[in-house]
Amino acid sequence: MKHKTIRGYIRYTSKKPERLDKERGREFFTITTQSDAKVVMQAHCEIDDAPNVVRDVVLAMEKDGTPLDCSVRLSVGNQFEGSGWFRITPSYAECEMINRSDGRISQKIEVTTPVRWLQAHPIVGDGILMKAYDISKGPGKQVLKDFMLTSPDHRGATGPLLFKMTKMSIEYIGEEEITIAAGTFKARHFAVGDTAGSLLEEHPPYHVWVTADEDYLFLKANAAGYMQTHYELESVEYFN
Repeated sequence: MKHKTIRGYIRYTSKKPERLDKERGREFFTITTQSDAKVVMQAHCEIDDAPNVVRDVVLAMEKDGTPLDCSVRLSVGNQFEGSGWFRITPSYAECEMINRSDGRISQKIEVTTPVRWLQAHPIVGDGILMKAYDISKGPGKQVLKDFMLTSPDHRGATGPLLFKMTKMSIEYIGEEEITIAAGTFKARHFAVGDTAGSLLEEHPPYHVWVTADEDYLFLKANAAGYMQTHYELESVEYFN
């Protein structure tokens, strides 16, 4: 099988009344499915809201999204914040990191069940995260565990450092056709919630739409609550 690459651009906007539909960031990404069925996601993320965030992520995973290894480098407020390398195995997760405030840190966390997802905070990764829902069971809500993050901050603006979540839920609402800046797509609609007690601060309700195919390509998302943000795929190219 020849490798396949998807390349695209996601626009971040605000839904707050005083900033309605104003651009607040952007993301450029590639997702490559290799001939051995491993998937490598690369993402360059920019958040303009102060303190601004610039993050670069390379995450390798199995086709179902199970993480293998990852690198993260980020700047916050125009200053280097940290750089980290992560490796995930069936029995442990490890990280080697240097951070502006904490210096050099090594981590190793033993696990009894495989880590299902490593959330490194690119928005395009939120689409791949939906693979953790067992779609064969149809619409409904599934409580999921065994996730890790590279930062417990909602903007991913700390660390990078391994942070283990205790639980979250993904609700599958169903299929629908949506039209966005990048075109018209048959989509699967999901909602993420039930993060109370798992994160330092509960994440506001978050709805995500992905392509209704094996790629689970991110199409759009809305975060409610104090965030009031919108994310939308502006352009996409496929290379086979």
